[in-house]
Amino acid sequence: MDLKLLLIAALLGVFCCGNAQKEGNECINANAKYCGECIQAGAKCGWCKDPNFLKQGETVSTRCDELPSLIRRGCADAMIENPHGEQKPLKNKMVTHRRKGAEKLKPEDITQIQPQKLSLTLRSGEPQSFNLKFKRAEDYPIDLYYLMDLSYSMKDDLENVKNLGTSLMLEMSKITSDFRIGFGSFVEKTVMPYISTTPAKLLNPCTGDQNCTSPFSYKNILKLTSDGKKFNNLVGQQHISGNLDSPEGGFDAIMQVAVCGDHIGWRNVTRLLVFSTDAGFHFAGDGKLGGIVLPNDGKCHLENNAYTMSHYYDYPSIAHLVQKLSDNNIQTIFAVTEEFQPVYQELKNLIPKSAVGTLSANSSNVINLIIDAYNSLSSEVILENSKLPEGVTIAYTSRCKNGVVSEGESGRRCSNISIGDEVMFSISVTSKGCPKQGKPETIKIKPLGFTEEVVIILNFICECECNKDGINNSLLCHFGNGTYECGACKCNEGRVGRQCECSSNVVATEDMDRTCRKDNGTDICSNNGDCVCGTCECKKRINPEERYRGLHCECDNFNCDRSGNKLCGGHGRCECRVCVCDPMWNGSACDCSLDNGTCMASNNQICNGRGACECGNCKCNDSKFKGPTCETCLTCPGICIEHKECVQCRAFGTGEKKDTCERDCSYFNLIKVKARDKLPQSNDTSYPVMDCKEMDANDCWFYYTYAVNNNNTEKEVHVVDLLDCPAGPDMIPIVAGVVAGIVLIGLALLLIWKLLMIIHDRREFAKFEKEKLNAKWDTQDNPIYKSPVNQFQNPQYGRKADAL
Repeated sequence: MDLKLLLIAALLGVFCCGNAQKEGNECINANAKYCGECIQAGAKCGWCKDPNFLKQGETVSTRCDELPSLIRRGCADAMIENPHGEQKPLKNKMVTHRRKGAEKLKPEDITQIQPQKLSLTLRSGEPQSFNLKFKRAEDYPIDLYYLMDLSYSMKDDLENVKNLGTSLMLEMSKITSDFRIGFGSFVEKTVMPYISTTPAKLLNPCTGDQNCTSPFSYKNILKLTSDGKKFNNLVGQQHISGNLDSPEGGFDAIMQVAVCGDHIGWRNVTRLLVFSTDAGFHFAGDGKLGGIVLPNDGKCHLENNAYTMSHYYDYPSIAHLVQKLSDNNIQTIFAVTEEFQPVYQELKNLIPKSAVGTLSANSSNVINLIIDAYNSLSSEVILENSKLPEGVTIAYTSRCKNGVVSEGESGRRCSNISIGDEVMFSISVTSKGCPKQGKPETIKIKPLGFTEEVVIILNFICECECNKDGINNSLLCHFGNGTYECGACKCNEGRVGRQCECSSNVVATEDMDRTCRKDNGTDICSNNGDCVCGTCECKKRINPEERYRGLHCECDNFNCDRSGNKLCGGHGRCECRVCVCDPMWNGSACDCSLDNGTCMASNNQICNGRGACECGNCKCNDSKFKGPTCETCLTCPGICIEHKECVQCRAFGTGEKKDTCERDCSYFNLIKVKARDKLPQSNDTSYPVMDCKEMDANDCWFYYTYAVNNNNTEKEVHVVDLLDCPAGPDMIPIVAGVVAGIVLIGLALLLIWKLLMIIHDRREFAKFEKEKLNAKWDTQDNPIYKSPVNQFQNPQYGRKADAL
């Protein structure tokens, strides 16, 4: 089972490596039939236009390869077609260095982005990079359009907005001297389900005695103007309206503000749209509630400054709004009440270059909200590009303030940009193949929310320079059956072969196949190629360095002998399965060196006169000689003495060479063992081992073995790591002293023990005496005790004696 797994792993490894190698050489994989196809395969590919470059059996496509490979195969640099792309600036006006208070410039004379136009010539797979500079100009003009929800819930907000014009003009004058403001309002679509349940409510949709205007979708009240008082007057004349449901029709209004540039009065300057509401929004699909099914067309439908097609077209989708706002360089500020903050935050995430501010209940903070949102939007630059042609990719790298460098999607933007700051973007454009059949294409790159842009004209290299010198219907291509260009025939339709000598309808017949068989054998092209028009075209290998060639594809450059896992030992080249060795090398695998320098000994003798030099290695005459130049004699007298000092200094750090040990004694491997029986013996190894016993200056013996392994390269020394030092007369006083010391220490310990025992006994006796004195004995009689004394009384005791 383990063997099967190993085989499978090996096969998978070969397959993966093969695929990786195949994928690595895109030039070979392209199988290019002419120069234009080759250079479209990748930036590393070149085409050899030398007419005599191809060898017998090689196909036209082998002219296409990586440049180092073509040079190795004998193609001169001058004969390799390898065009490169280029870039040329067409308009490169410097960014404007303008300060507030300086001479007033027209908006079109202010430049914030550089360059403005350039031409890129692209070679497939070869990126063309350029730098784009952005500088936020000072005193840059601003157009601000205030779009307000005039449903009934915004009644108190309208009162505060009536004085917005002059107040906002005053605040914005701190930022720019060229500021214009406009005003528009919206409510809802004028269809029955949205505005009322009865037609009578159309004239006055409000309840009670409230005076409200008729409902409307969107009105452009004031075109952009620099007259703040006019703004106040016109806004002061507005009245609120009403509708039935809570979401409003603000998306209809935003769309018209974005696309009706002439009605609004937008200039090519910073464009701000302030969208003020206290409710949600309707979007695409909600129009069905009123029977509206046609999708919004994204066009301007203002008549007499009023949106006239609200009953006809559905609300726009969010994606549609994003596109139109971006196309018209409008930055949106959503001024909404706190209740709807989450909704518009999500909307902001979908609309680039937009901001959300919290509107107070009566819009009293609207000026501060606008100023903060503008500062936030203008402090960030985000680059976007127009739709790219198929096969073209673009990559961004940003170099922002404080040395911050970002790549990928983050490379499109820089943040925290102040007025007057410069940031740089590195933009790389790459094509694959020949997009649009080589026709020029134009793309644009611009910062979101800005009207300025970079126009890039893309030109594609789809043909080689030598293509221009091609000869149509050339006689070199079999009587004019093709165009001779770049050293090869590019066959007309219906013709095949290296010289276009065959019709594609008759590419294989028995007569043609006969010429593709070597020595009248059965194998066509030695099973290594295909017979095309009676000529063998050899197959390609996965490894692009491996090739078949020959009249019958019988030769290859990879089936030669190997040495050291290298083809021809790395000292030759394989030609038709035979190694052609480099100078000073010989052998079937070029592994035999003819250089005797490696066999020369220090005495200027080859192999020390003890052998012959074969293929750069000494072959010693006798097995007792070892070493690269037969310099070691394992059984010769003096071998142990020769190595004694080095073994002593390395094993024990003593001897005459202890100070120069590292320099003089690193020529062998030292292995320490614990005992003499651990030392290797000659009968345990396949090479001779010399047993050595030497004495040091202290008359201590040390034991070791010396050997040279079978490779004649590594010398090994095994040494017992303990010295054998016998005791002599001079050691007796030392030993006696040691013994005497041990005896004295024993006596001292005995006396200390005796003293401790006496102290212990005395303490125990004193303790006993103390307990004895404190004992209280019980004095009660024993109940079974009987006294041994009997007492009897004389019956006559005490009477007087009778008279005799």
